Amino acid sequence: MTVQVAVCGPADCTEEERLVAFRVGELLAARGAVVLCGGGSGVMAAVAAGARAGGGLAVGVLPGADRAGAAPDLSAALATNLGQARNAVLVQSADAVIVVGGSWGTLSELALAMRRGGVPVVTLNGWRVLDADGRAVPGPVEARTPEEAVALALG
Repeated sequence: MTVQVAVCGPADCTEEERLVAFRVGELLAARGAVVLCGGGSGVMAAVAAGARAGGGLAVGVLPGADRAGAAPDLSAALATNLGQARNAVLVQSADAVIVVGGSWGTLSELALAMRRGGVPVVTLNGWRVLDADGRAVPGPVEARTPEEAVALALG
């Protein structure tokens, strides 16, 4: 079965996050992975555009009851009518999760992926979760580049 990688990130992203997400999408497509994302703007739209530019597929898992607002480069858009609960569907459907940047929704996806367990979870210029003593909580692996993030996600 084809590998599916969720790429999570903010709808309101920086230009750097957009470029990083686009590159992640290209690299995943080159490796034959299907990109899963939240299907909206920002990092989600950029990773879908990168996957399409790389000849791959991108599937958006949308929060609403219809496909309104879906990123234009998606290969398919799934209207879940689940609101933010769609984050659980997104990470549960993935063989690996890459988190680009950070927002509250992105933190939710990171936490759900870690609670799920059993799949690589990679952060790229995003959230670092610290314990009460200021030490990084074990689990998510930090990557410095899109190339490293994809390599870590796909093993």
